[in-house]
Amino acid sequence: MDLVATAERAPELGETVIGTSFRTAPGGKGANQAVQAARLGAEVHMVGCVGNDSFGTELLGALSSSGVDTIHVKISKEHPSAVGHIQIQNGEGGVQNRIIVAPGANYDLEPADLAWLEDSIKAYDMVIMQLELKMDVTEYVAGIAHKAGVPLMLNPAPAAPLSDKLLSCVSFLSPNETEAGLLSGVHTDAEGRLSDDALAAAAKVLMQKGVPHVIITLGDRGAAICTQASIKRVPCVKMTEVKDPTAAGDSFVGAFCAGYAAGLPTEEALQLAVHTAAITVCGYGAIPSLPTLDQVEQLIRERGDVDGLTDKLNVLK
Repeated sequence: MDLVATAERAPELGETVIGTSFRTAPGGKGANQAVQAARLGAEVHMVGCVGNDSFGTELLGALSSSGVDTIHVKISKEHPSAVGHIQIQNGEGGVQNRIIVAPGANYDLEPADLAWLEDSIKAYDMVIMQLELKMDVTEYVAGIAHKAGVPLMLNPAPAAPLSDKLLSCVSFLSPNETEAGLLSGVHTDAEGRLSDDALAAAAKVLMQKGVPHVIITLGDRGAAICTQASIKRVPCVKMTEVKDPTAAGDSFVGAFCAGYAAGLPTEEALQLAVHTAAITVCGYGAIPSLPTLDQVEQLIRERGDVDGLTDKLNVLK
């Protein structure tokens, strides 16, 4: 559950500032990505854990109402639902956020809870994972997917060290610039950005560890998909009013995976992703801001419908 406070500037250490608003909204990186894929037409099964509390009830309701199957979501008897404490700074420099996640029940999910995947994983077109579960759970599922030949998307957030064994099981790795720098050892600039040369160097390091596709999100500069053969850029879709960047990266990942699993080529799935994320930043909250396929199609048409992308999105219907 996201607890979101907005102010004109974030407080310094030891300082209190008066905020302009407060709200709660269902969130969590895995839930955000699951809901976004479902709202674009994918059939999604969520795997995770919530607490036996009001937040857990609300989180499950948000998933179910968006069409996500929650039969494999565990309910913890020991720990509360995870919480994201989000500070949004809406000042002269634009809209920025800071997030602290208290994992709570997320860490109650164990590999034993996922043994059913050993026999069932081939029924799925794709697996999406993040780093808000314990690493042994992530590595366990990655091994199952890799052995079965099921494509695996890993969104390495929040950033954490990743073993070569885990990376060798990943089909798509989708860090932002900061995460790409941390994972590869390539330095970002003072604003946490990668130059073109640094981006290529970071992607090369990660691909040398066995990742065939590295997708690096670049904020207002769009995204890049990197393979051994090429680096292709997709520009950001500019919007007139950015309200809340929370969940933009999750929206991007969920949309890309929905498109790819439905049969879109990677570059077209990437175009779907940047248009979807652009709508997300125009709303408040994580799950509440995630758009439907109709909304995304409308934006694509408004921006020129390059290469007839809306017709190709029929695979999601």
